[in-house]
Amino acid sequence: MVTARKEIRVRYAETDMMGITYHANYFVWFETARIHLLKTLGISYRELEKAGYLLPVIECHARFHKPVTFDDITVVEARLKELEGVRFKIEYFVTCEGVRVTTGYTVHAFMDLSGQVTRPPSEFVQAVKSKTLEC
Repeated sequence: MVTARKEIRVRYAETDMMGITYHANYFVWFETARIHLLKTLGISYRELEKAGYLLPVIECHARFHKPVTFDDITVVEARLKELEGVRFKIEYFVTCEGVRVTTGYTVHAFMDLSGQVTRPPSEFVQAVKSKTLEC
């Protein structure tokens, strides 16, 4: 399993009228952690796109356990759980002061620039395998 952590401070603009982080912002945080996870694998999302690969979200889920508010510091942990053919799943665990506040996941598929499903590049598969073996 490949894991990466990203610290995120809640910005005022990310809260709603109740002072709680608006739910859709968690998916932005998931993306931030996902990009960081790819970097820990030695893979640049920008370079994947330049090489003709896209990684659309084909499924997403979040469960909110406790609210976070402006200026709270959260840690988003992203775990690449499954790499099956052209799809992979990343699980997310958001904590604040060591307390779990949100969990979720996204599922992605490799696509080419014309929107057709395609096999992941061998560099991606090798990076995932080598990091998984290290853990």
